[in-house]
Amino acid sequence: MSVRQSLLAILAQGPCYGYQLRHEFDRRTGSVWPLNVGQIYNTLERLERDRLVARGAADERGHVYWEITDAGASEVDRWLASPAPRSQTTRNEVAIKLAVAATLPGADAATVIAAQRAASQEHLDDLIATRASRDDVSPEGLAWSLVVDSMIFAAEAEVRWLDHVQTRLAQHPAHALGLELTTERPKRGRPARNDIAALV
Repeated sequence: MSVRQSLLAILAQGPCYGYQLRHEFDRRTGSVWPLNVGQIYNTLERLERDRLVARGAADERGHVYWEITDAGASEVDRWLASPAPRSQTTRNEVAIKLAVAATLPGADAATVIAAQRAASQEHLDDLIATRASRDDVSPEGLAWSLVVDSMIFAAEAEVRWLDHVQTRLAQHPAHALGLELTTERPKRGRPARNDIAALV
């Protein structure tokens, strides 16, 4: 998630000081991604270095107001008009754990899947209950519900995928999945890029 662009987009609405920016960010994201004030000020200093924001005057309480520059406004326009980049990693901990469990001789992959599925279903149920506990009539409620809905869809996808994994493993005899340690001597250097790595 881009804290940098999110803070810039908020500053496009008008000058803000650090704590105010944190509050505005929370209002727009349902407080599901808490930011500390130190992170906000570090980001503001980098934005200032890049000439995307300028430090304004302080008020009578000592709050320093930050203002977006023309270059910063252009950056916000670019960000909003561009699709979000996909993560460049295939390191999904659940997928890696199940792939390793499925290929370990003597491991009970079905038990590993069942435990993960129970935890994933519980997480999904909690998200659904949380979503039902709040309305989305206000702008803040709508922002919160959009974020929680995305989490629900991701959790539903994980449960469906775990069912898929269980079906796939049931199609193979357990002894056929075990990978013994190889006797090949691996070459030094980076492994060749595989088809999965090319997709991300």
